[in-house]
Amino acid sequence: MSHINVTINGRQYRMACEEGEEARLLRLAESFETRITSLRGKFGEIGDQRLTVMAALMVADELTDATTRIQAIEEELEALRDVRVIAAERAKATQTAVASALNSAAERIEKTTMALNRSIGGGIAIG
Repeated sequence: MSHINVTINGRQYRMACEEGEEARLLRLAESFETRITSLRGKFGEIGDQRLTVMAALMVADELTDATTRIQAIEEELEALRDVRVIAAERAKATQTAVASALNSAAERIEKTTMALNRSIGGGIAIG
């Protein structure tokens, strides 16, 4: 477990995090501090707690929007996977039908060739 100091709303906080997560935690704190600074610029000094709550609500709102978008994308992805499975099944059925038609045509050609060879009398072989 590692400990770092972060600054949020002008105050230092000692935070614990997993080893290797220090930089991420610092970036998160800086992002949150930027939101608070932005709100302070818009609304002036309206109280530290209120600024912090407003910034937290902004983050929660963005998280909710992101979660909704992720769910929509996951649903779309699942639908696309279903379409892909159906398309693969159709392609396989088409491939089987084409192979069957080619085999049938080859058999007919072979029978026709044999019939022609018999009618010619075996002198000249066709095919």
